[in-house]
Amino acid sequence: MDKHSDQKRAVQYLYPPIDPYDQQMLDVGQGHRIYVEQCGNPSGIPVVVLHGGPGGGCSPTMRRYFDPERYRVILFDQRGCGRSRPHASVTNNTTWHLVDDIEMIRRTLDIDAWIVFGGSWGATLALIYAQSHPARVRNIVLRGVFLLTQRELDWFYGGGAGRFWPEVWSRFETLVPEDERGDLIAAYHRRLFSGDMAIETRFARAWSSWENALASIHSTGSGGEAPGDYARAFARLENHYFTNAGFLEFDGQILAHAGRIKHIPGTIVQGRYDMICPPESAYALAKAWPNADLKMIRNAGHALSEPGISAELVRTMDRIAGK
Repeated sequence: MDKHSDQKRAVQYLYPPIDPYDQQMLDVGQGHRIYVEQCGNPSGIPVVVLHGGPGGGCSPTMRRYFDPERYRVILFDQRGCGRSRPHASVTNNTTWHLVDDIEMIRRTLDIDAWIVFGGSWGATLALIYAQSHPARVRNIVLRGVFLLTQRELDWFYGGGAGRFWPEVWSRFETLVPEDERGDLIAAYHRRLFSGDMAIETRFARAWSSWENALASIHSTGSGGEAPGDYARAFARLENHYFTNAGFLEFDGQILAHAGRIKHIPGTIVQGRYDMICPPESAYALAKAWPNADLKMIRNAGHALSEPGISAELVRTMDRIAGK
């Protein structure tokens, strides 16, 4: 889960735009090749950035949360999205494949341990990766915590968030027949994987628009219309992961395994009025992970580009770098 809006409002807090000094397509096996880039200082503190979605892809703006003189910033497009190939593919595409991909990137770039930075689904993946490979993580920085529980999915796709945005929810819900609205993830799944490109694209845009409309605290309820290729990858991958409950062993697994990262310092940056990933998840995580510092940002929603969230993330990374 992750979209971006109001970029100009947050840009004042970010470092200037930079270009990568290294770009490559990494063959991770099972028919997948993922796009990986590095920017900043090759001798700096390594930090891997995990984008949202699943299926969102990384963007040039994500490079700008880090002092380029102090950080070696690694970004990549997860399987099936962005510049990775095959595009919009869900074959051999699970949480555990992504965890393995992160480890392959780390080994390929000869990094012993790094900071893990992720928001929304990227926060989910950051936690699962850190719990799987705690010795390889020196710090964790999260934004918009999503613990991939059924309770959270029910909130966003079962009408909870829709109570605050009834007109937007109606657009999302009424695209499917009334007798299928009891499980909208399943209803959209049938259409996103129908094999008919026109139908898949139509429902992908609706799926993406529902999420985008609720991302920013400044939203007017318009989710816009994403480009077809982007929307199809985003919606298919997100729906695939949510249909399969994130491929976790049991509901609540991330919180239950919080003890595995208790020694790792962390920062959680959470929008007080996040409609996509409500703050109760960030609060529960902070209670289970005493070594993490919870920063609740007032007047902020979910988006990475919320000014208060951007400011706090940059401040956090500057602090970690010793500035």
